[in-house]
Amino acid sequence: MAGSKIDAASVLFPVTITGRVQRRTIGLRHRHCFGRSLARTSRNRALICRRGPGLGWISALPYDLRGGNHTHMLSPDPVTFKANRMPGSLPRLPGHSILAIEGPDSGAFLQAQTMNDVSALAPGSWQWNGWLSAKGRVIALFALLHAEPGMYFALLPDFPAPELRDRLQRYVFRSKVTLRHAEEFSCASAFPADAPLENSRDMAIGNRQAGWQLDMSGDASTRHLFVLPSDDAFLAPPDAVAHTRWFDLDLSHGFPRLGPDQVEAWTPQMLSLERLRAFSLKKGCYPGQEIVARTHYLGKARRGLARFTGVGLDNGMVLSNPQNEQVGQLISVSPDRAQALAVVHLDHVDQLIRAGEKAVTALALLTGLQRPV
Repeated sequence: MAGSKIDAASVLFPVTITGRVQRRTIGLRHRHCFGRSLARTSRNRALICRRGPGLGWISALPYDLRGGNHTHMLSPDPVTFKANRMPGSLPRLPGHSILAIEGPDSGAFLQAQTMNDVSALAPGSWQWNGWLSAKGRVIALFALLHAEPGMYFALLPDFPAPELRDRLQRYVFRSKVTLRHAEEFSCASAFPADAPLENSRDMAIGNRQAGWQLDMSGDASTRHLFVLPSDDAFLAPPDAVAHTRWFDLDLSHGFPRLGPDQVEAWTPQMLSLERLRAFSLKKGCYPGQEIVARTHYLGKARRGLARFTGVGLDNGMVLSNPQNEQVGQLISVSPDRAQALAVVHLDHVDQLIRAGEKAVTALALLTGLQRPV
């Protein structure tokens, strides 16, 4: 076999490259997560790897990160992310809905419409993303899951998927894209006792038969979001305690939960979404991009996100400083009304003493929810 372009690894796990079989070993950088690894090459090719019993890390699923032709190979191991759970143990997250974006042009469509760089999102990973108005105001925030080539899910915690579908549909034109409310899937929560991983939190485990698990942990807390078939036996009805805990962790890490009264009210910079790496300044044109870029490069973001605690807080409460000047507004309040995010003039955060007639205390935003970490 000397001089042959086929070796043992290629025979076991062939990678199709312009009509010939060849192995890729140049410039590999491995990232491990939940028993899987992503090895990237310097030519934007990648191998998703699995750990075989007693065999170490071996190649299992090659694909090209640039789009185009993908070589599909199913992992021989069953998905095990639900192995240690009991049926009915994963409470649904109320208010969450899922928009499916499918078709050969789905990636290009999302790249042109949403505020983050979808071209950098490999299959089996996710990012924070959103859709803006032409004036650069946030309409919807969501986690965008690249479930498999040609299939994306926008996991919407607040904005209804049917409404986002109808709004986006007018921009499809002749693109080979299908937008639909994915009612066959539901979002659920879990809070494992394990410590959060150091990295690779943007990887997703699963497939369309079993569902997916996304790591939405921060640096100091561990939580998982599950996207499961709506008839999955592991799903449970919504739980008020789990819902409040999930909502509180969103706010604590600076992910604003935007109700109907907050739609098209704020720019990404006013919501400090750069902390979550939720928008791109380099990807090119998308609705609102000019406003976002101008704000960034001219340094005019005078308002940003701040976190407060108090009693009986409500959305829309005006924040005042000791001089009784109005310097901000509560925009996202937890179910127990004890924690809130506000858009404030950044020079006044340490001086705020009241929300309406109620005393408030400023808290630091927690870290680690940005994706990739």
